[in-house]
Amino acid sequence: MSENGRRPRAVLIAGPTASGKSALALELAERSGGVVINADSMQVYADLRVLTARPTREEEARAPHALYGHVDGGEEYSVAHWLEDARRTLAEAEAQGRLPILVGGTGLYFKALTQGLSPMPTVPPEVRERVRGLGLEAPELHARLAALDPETAARLRPSDTQRLMRALEVFEATGRPLARWQAERAGPPVLPGDEALRLFLATDRTVLRARIAERFHAMMEQGALEEARVLLARGLPADRTILKAHGMPWFARHLAGEITRAEAIEGGILDTRRYAKRQDTWFRHQLEGWTALAVPEAARLLRSTLG
Repeated sequence: MSENGRRPRAVLIAGPTASGKSALALELAERSGGVVINADSMQVYADLRVLTARPTREEEARAPHALYGHVDGGEEYSVAHWLEDARRTLAEAEAQGRLPILVGGTGLYFKALTQGLSPMPTVPPEVRERVRGLGLEAPELHARLAALDPETAARLRPSDTQRLMRALEVFEATGRPLARWQAERAGPPVLPGDEALRLFLATDRTVLRARIAERFHAMMEQGALEEARVLLARGLPADRTILKAHGMPWFARHLAGEITRAEAIEGGILDTRRYAKRQDTWFRHQLEGWTALAVPEAARLLRSTLG
């Protein structure tokens, strides 16, 4: 049951990459007649089915799936975009009498869904182009932001180029620190947390590291490098989010002749392991009220709660 004692409106399944989220969600969807709804910021893109570990076509045929691969890699897609898509998809599922099962590893999506999203300004294209046209590396971006908006800079990793640029864009467009915008009262949540069954898949770190390596090698066998080659041939701007998918920077260097295939694989695995560690830490500290369980215990809870 959800926290309010009633049958949950939805099931939310979060956890680090390679923790078994998608398989658990698919099993539940098949058993309950539910719909699997994506809550992963990379799996929204159409271009990298293998490298972003999107469900296979065979898996998608076993149960309805939504918000997977519906965005072109050349587009920018924000948490606000996802929230509107999720709002619509939840309404459609409920109208059809299907259980919405949201699954993914993007904590901000779940936080916005269950806690609401603070109002954020629209950044004019010319401001975005001006900031991104500076050609600054991450440490320089961080130093620039620290001088303009020290509060936001203190919250961001000095290596997080994407978020640093976003914070600079907001300041340039509005003259107001991003931290001030984020502190404003959020609107009502699309799905209040107490109306959902919220599960976080806790996985032994050693086991998770092995799974990540195993899955990355499997991706290589399934054509991940060729996917990267096709995407890079599109000549997208370097700041596009899809080009930051784990493995992509390393594949780009390999395809440019800078490193070997083995070095690209090793780098991709290492980056994915670091990301999984950050995901685990973020979820444990940012999302209160979630139940942390290993996959077998989570599966038993879902069966006992939902049948």
